[in-house]
Order: sequence, then C-alpha cells, then structure tokens
Amino acid sequence: MEDRFEIAVIGLGAMGSAALYQLRLQGAGVVGLDRFSPPHTLGSSHGESRITRQAVGEGRDYVPFVLASHRIWRTLEAETGETLLTACGALVMGPGSGVSSHHGKSDFVGRSIDAAQAFSIPHEVLDGCEVARRFPQFLNLSGDEKAYYEPGGGYVRPERCIAAQLHRASELGAVIRTGTTVLSILQEPGGVCIETDRGVVLADKVVVSAGAWTAPLLGAPFTDLLTVNRQLLHWYALDDASAYGPDAPVFIWMHGAGDTDYLYGFPPQPGEAQVKVATEQYETSTRAEALDRDVSPKESAAMYRHHVAGRLAGATTRVTQSAACLYTMTPDRGFIIDRHPRMDRVLVVSACSGHGFKHSAGIGEAVANEMAQASGRIDLAPYSIERFG
Repeated sequence: MEDRFEIAVIGLGAMGSAALYQLRLQGAGVVGLDRFSPPHTLGSSHGESRITRQAVGEGRDYVPFVLASHRIWRTLEAETGETLLTACGALVMGPGSGVSSHHGKSDFVGRSIDAAQAFSIPHEVLDGCEVARRFPQFLNLSGDEKAYYEPGGGYVRPERCIAAQLHRASELGAVIRTGTTVLSILQEPGGVCIETDRGVVLADKVVVSAGAWTAPLLGAPFTDLLTVNRQLLHWYALDDASAYGPDAPVFIWMHGAGDTDYLYGFPPQPGEAQVKVATEQYETSTRAEALDRDVSPKESAAMYRHHVAGRLAGATTRVTQSAACLYTMTPDRGFIIDRHPRMDRVLVVSACSGHGFKHSAGIGEAVANEMAQASGRIDLAPYSIERFG
C-alpha cells in the first residue's frame, strides 16, 4: 500500500492517541500507526491508574498542559460515558527540614505550592500532624512534615483515556492502523516517506510519539539522549481498609533525601482491599524489546521493606498483583516536544521521563495547535532538543 495523508502519528500510546484525536478534531487528514493494538501492556501507559495533579513540582511550564488535560478528559467523559478522571485529592509530602528531591527537583513540595499560587489552583498546605489527623492511612509521621494537598487532584485511567481518544478520533474520521511496525522515516521534498512492514505511507508532516521505541527508530541524537528504565508497580493486600475513607487521596511521599527515597500510591478501588504503590529507579537501563515484564517476589518484598512497611495502614506483605512498565528519560528529566533536527516536517513528542501521563491530553492539543500554527498555542521552547547542547 502507498497512501498519502496530511499528518501521520507514529505511536498511539498516551501522547499519540491524544495527538491523533486533537488533530482530527481540528479537521486534519490523519493516520495513526502502531506496532501493537493500544491500549496495551507493553509500554508506559498501563496499570490501572496514573496520578494527576494540576500544580506540578516539576515546574510552572508544565501546568498549562495538565490544566488542558483535565478539561479534555471531562469533555471525553461526556462524549463517551467513560469515567476517566477521579478527583479524590492528591497529597505531596516531604520532610519538614533537610534535603529531599523528586524528579531531579529539590523542595518539590515548595515548588508545587509555588505553581498552585501562580495559577490560582485551590490547595492547602499541611503539616504532618494535620495529615495524620485527616488521613489516617499514613503512619509514623514525625509531625513536622510539609505537605501540599490539592482537592482537584486524583488519578486517571490510562487505558481508558487512550481507548476513548482513539475511539473518538476514529469516529471523527481518523485512519488507525495497528499491528503496523514503522521501519524508517525519510523526509523528501514536499513530504515524509514512512516505510512500514505493511507498505509505504506518505505524509506531509509526521508526529513521532513512540515512547521507548523512539530512539531506535530515529537514531542520533536521540540514541544519545534517551534512556529506558524498567519500573515496577505493586499491589499489596490490606488486612484492614478502615483507614482509607472516602477522602483518601493519591499521594507522593518523599521520606528521604534522594530521588528514589520515596513512594507514590493510590487508595483502594471501590470494593477492593488492596493498595497500589510504586517507586522509581534510574540506575538500570533496558530496551523495550528486552524488558523483563515479570516482577519477582524478591522485588515486591524489597519494595515493601524499604518503602511500605510502617508507612501505610493495613498494608500486608501479600502481593495481589504486580506489573512492569517503561520510563523513557531525558538527561534533565524533562520532555522533548520539538522538530527533528534534520527533518523539519517531523515533530518528536517524547520522552515523558516518568511524569507525562497527566499532561498527555493537553500535549495532544498543543501538538495539534503547533501543526496548525494556531494562535494562542503553548510555548514549546522549554521542551526543545537544543537545550542539551
């Protein structure tokens, strides 16, 4: 086959499904290509839930994306009847004194407060005593912790969000080709030639949102900039769920000085007696094709011992579920949303560096606006590849 489209989107996970939906919403003639059949469990966007919060400690530049995402998810809920965003509240907590870091940013709680104030996002600042009183699922607090609480935060359902956006894009007329592996991309005069295992696709412009497959597809400089880390998700049984009331929030709890001295988690789902928790690791890299997708009992036991024990009420060592996913990281743990340095018709939308899903719907809208050169679009300069020199 050899077809011609206005825009091709390569990779239909978090960013690609959002971009495809928004591009078609604006009337572009689009095709979406993916080697798998999203949503799936082979990349970065699976595992039941992802934390969302509107004031992000990673930096003020990200806030417009997540504000747009919340708006878009509510619109999609109305259009599809799906529940995508649950605003159960979000708590970000760290030591009241001493050093702490998250996603490479020191004083992450303070940075979250700063972002909330800058964008008038409703929030509260709590100490450890108030956290313990209001949220009894958190144990052994010293009392001097500093916490940011955002009532409008919570979690989104990644698989449902991806499916809803692909469904709406298809309804609006987008062409979706799953089970199609892109082998190469070559910009030619007047367009881009995309070679796949099912034939050639031609497009005026291309969005590459292939996550962990981005660097192997695009080559240098992305092979030098992007690393892929295996991350683990764990669900532990609760022997007593009474501490997790209807106001139990999602949380990010920094309990030490380093970027890995923390855990994040979710309250039990209705009718369930288990908590989902995770941390992050950046020491060991992998490749998408080589990912060990099995989480060993030893790994779950280590997570419990180092991060869960004595911190979450009712959490037992019994693992009810586990999963592995991929983070595709840049050196500064920020995003790349920029033109390919050698192909100006190709916009690269990767990597998310472990904090992308809450921004994804808004990034999809920003990508569509950038492609259309629409007025009032979000400044993408902070996500330029040129910042790496």
